[in-house]
Amino acid sequence: MRVNPNYANDILNSIWQTQQQEHTATEQLATGKRVNMPSDDPTAAGEDVENQAIQSQVDQYLSNTTDLEGLLQTGDSTLSSVVSALNQAVSLGTEGANAGMSSSNLQAIAQQVQGIQSQMLQLANTSYQGNYIFAGTKTNTVPYTVNGALADGVQYNGNTEQNSVEIAEGRSVQVNLPGSQIFQNAGGDVFGALQQLITALQSGDSTAIGTATDQVTSALNAVSEQRVFYGNSINQLTANQTSLQQEKVDLQSQENNLVGADMATAATDLSQAQTTDQAALAALAKVIPVNLLDYLQ
Repeated sequence: MRVNPNYANDILNSIWQTQQQEHTATEQLATGKRVNMPSDDPTAAGEDVENQAIQSQVDQYLSNTTDLEGLLQTGDSTLSSVVSALNQAVSLGTEGANAGMSSSNLQAIAQQVQGIQSQMLQLANTSYQGNYIFAGTKTNTVPYTVNGALADGVQYNGNTEQNSVEIAEGRSVQVNLPGSQIFQNAGGDVFGALQQLITALQSGDSTAIGTATDQVTSALNAVSEQRVFYGNSINQLTANQTSLQQEKVDLQSQENNLVGADMATAATDLSQAQTTDQAALAALAKVIPVNLLDYLQ
């Protein structure tokens, strides 16, 4: 009878292999991945690194889009308030142009328009997350300050440039309009028209009041036209966000196909490895105490 002198080593090797299988299955169940280190599948691991890099980029684009939505919505909301205030100024100017208005009533109306003028200055200096949104690219500079030496009564401190942010690979979006384009447009000067209306009301000249009211109406129309930019940009960002979210879903699906574990298979492998391991340990416990001479008798 031939005796395998390495029977213990064979059992030990079997135990080591089953424990490795058990470890692999346990790790797959814990992480949900079949590739937990490059050596598990070098090709898949390399492709997954690239996939992760793209996902990180998409996450950054999504973050940019979310931030820009807040900025543009703030701009749109601000211009909505501007439009409402200018509508009120037009109504006051129309009322003041009535030839039967008394001087005291005209002065009271002038004070109301001055209140609108102050409100307009605050709106033109609106900020979002610490940055002024109507200062062009000079976002740390207060766009408008009072300057009585100028006809408009205010001074623009920003510039005429626009900010752009990348929202997808090779795709950027303009995120602001400079204040001079909105409040001092060639088609209508908000501050200039309000100042003219105040002066006309204080003078009591109904003709001048009517002319100034027309100027405020022109400014109102100009602001309404500029406001379209914000609505269009918000729609563009919404569409872009939907596209990015779908791309992220696709990338996650691709990642799962590359390195994801089959959980049912991993559970089965773990159960089988545990059973085999227990059997091998039981066999080893029986044979190790047996003296080799027992086989030679």
